[in-house]
Amino acid sequence: MTLLHILGILFDTIAVLCAAGAILGIVYTLLASALAGRFFARPAAVPMRFPGITLVKPLHGDEWQLADHLASFFEQDYPGPIQYLFGVHDRKDDALKAVEALRARYPQAKMTVVTDARLYGPNRKIANLVNMLDYAEHDVLCFADSDVRVEQSFLRHMIGTLQEPGVGLVTTVYRGLCAPGFWPRVAAAMTNYHFLPGVITGLAIGRAKPCFGQAILMTRETLAGIGGLAQFAHHLAEDHAVGEAVRRSGKTVAIPSLIVQHACVENTFAKLFSHELRWSRTIRAADRWGHLGAVLMHPFALALCAVAFSEGASAAWMLACAALLARAILVKQVDRATNNGTRTQGLLCLPVWDIVQFAIYVASFCSSGVVWRGTRFRVDDHGMLSPVYEK
Repeated sequence: MTLLHILGILFDTIAVLCAAGAILGIVYTLLASALAGRFFARPAAVPMRFPGITLVKPLHGDEWQLADHLASFFEQDYPGPIQYLFGVHDRKDDALKAVEALRARYPQAKMTVVTDARLYGPNRKIANLVNMLDYAEHDVLCFADSDVRVEQSFLRHMIGTLQEPGVGLVTTVYRGLCAPGFWPRVAAAMTNYHFLPGVITGLAIGRAKPCFGQAILMTRETLAGIGGLAQFAHHLAEDHAVGEAVRRSGKTVAIPSLIVQHACVENTFAKLFSHELRWSRTIRAADRWGHLGAVLMHPFALALCAVAFSEGASAAWMLACAALLARAILVKQVDRATNNGTRTQGLLCLPVWDIVQFAIYVASFCSSGVVWRGTRFRVDDHGMLSPVYEK
């Protein structure tokens, strides 16, 4: 048997495996399309009471539309008292300009700013949160990232869910809110049409157990019951770790039919690739087997691999067209389900979105390093961060 013959058999085998994966991926994509509508059609929980809430916001830098994102939390249809607690590590942080603008815009709001440089590990977000908690005035805590924008019913919906029996923590799914430019649109598409359907499908089949740092609501009692936040200062996926700790305590992590917007601002391919790669490795660190199975979320890329290894077989090309059609159906269904009036435009860019996303997915298996706010870290098998020092 010649080398060429062996290579031919190998390529044929790979083509068949890729085609099989693409077919399963098409089935998954159509299933996700149907589940998206069902997920967001669930009724909202109605609050029985409106306790005081401390909104905990870690800040870092003057981000795109930061003041507008923060302002959405001041426009809440919530009759209970709200304390707005902001934290930075440096009193010269540019994010404080947005806070001062909000003071002038909402003079009646109860606002507290904490400046504290103490660190407890490489996860600076956790350090920021820990430093703020001593200043929290209410027993219900809402942790929300600075680049998140919410609807007026956000707190009402969240507190209603928290008051359901057995619930210890409430978190939300999110969609992308893209800054101007092509690459932010690609980033938003990855969030809306890969990440979001994957979460919804995983929840429906009982495979996913997520907790998203974009928005988390819990009581001070629950937080104390899991041992506080400082213990997560070495975690890459600190939000996932918090959710797991709540589940181990015997309480439920609830995800209502609520969606928030997460800013997508990466304006170059390099920034997009680096950011999305960190997210992909975060998911891998939190759920290795689930991340491996996520290959089925890429039917179009798998079909293109089948085309390449089959030397352009017509059946493989037909499969690629079917995969692309299934992905287009998913895009439309997700937009409809999320009432996405600012939907990511340009279905003609769908092949680009999918190919870039697949490249990032493959790259996430190639190393255990991430870059976070300019610092390089190594991630171990337990999802723990350790800084990489240059020699």
